[in-house]
Amino acid sequence: MRYGIVLFTSDRGITPAEAAVAAEGVGFDTFYVPEHTHIPVVRAAAHPRTGDASLPDDRYLRTLDPWVALGTVAAVTSRIGLSTAVALPAEHHPITLAKTIASLDHLSGGRVSLGVGFGWNTDELAHHGVPANKRRTVLREHLDAMRAIWTEEEASFAGEFVQFGASWSWPKPVQKRIPVLLGAAGTEKTFGWLADHADGWITTPTEAGLDSKIALLQRVWREHERAGNPEIVALAGRHNAEQLAQWADFGVTEVVFGMPDRAPEEVQAYLARLAGKLGIG
Repeated sequence: MRYGIVLFTSDRGITPAEAAVAAEGVGFDTFYVPEHTHIPVVRAAAHPRTGDASLPDDRYLRTLDPWVALGTVAAVTSRIGLSTAVALPAEHHPITLAKTIASLDHLSGGRVSLGVGFGWNTDELAHHGVPANKRRTVLREHLDAMRAIWTEEEASFAGEFVQFGASWSWPKPVQKRIPVLLGAAGTEKTFGWLADHADGWITTPTEAGLDSKIALLQRVWREHERAGNPEIVALAGRHNAEQLAQWADFGVTEVVFGMPDRAPEEVQAYLARLAGKLGIG
């Protein structure tokens, strides 16, 4: 089982580059960052944790661009994976986003994976022209369009929301297939979409009953005739050795811990302590 770190980025505290260097130095496998392009002031969408329009953390208003953040990380690290938990591809044009992600994978030597979400903030999506009842369709089309650009010499796409004619676009990613992980609640509907369009699952922060949900995912995966096993990334709170052992038995492939956006020396000390408990490095 691998171990990763997610930094809820902001314009305060430790920078992504400093945090990732510290995480790589003590043995973590992957470095994740989130995405919100902006937060509409007036919203009808309820936050999943608060149940209303209030936000649990003001960093939602201050989140750094994930691809700029990961670009700074790629420049100062050599091994750690670069990912998002989660990005919102539906809020970007797939031609330009495909170029950005392919460039990052090219320059990092093939270290990119893409954690994506449908987007709980439907008001944010609406500002990007994404209808709330079409979030899954838009995400699917954007992923399919980007995969075409990444893999075809002359890529084209014709969908409901994305259309473009035969085009050239380089660089291509180093990886033959950039892994896509879906961050969403563990339901049969979610897992059906995942089995058709993604390579693994990122749990929600408050996900419970992982044993039964992972069994459901594996069943749906087989029913959709996918080879191998899905990646399963579990978001953890504090270190809990008993829970980690259970998750490994359930089939979790990576556990991701949050880190504070505090001064570099505080974060470095936290990561060293956590790595020691995990026995990595």
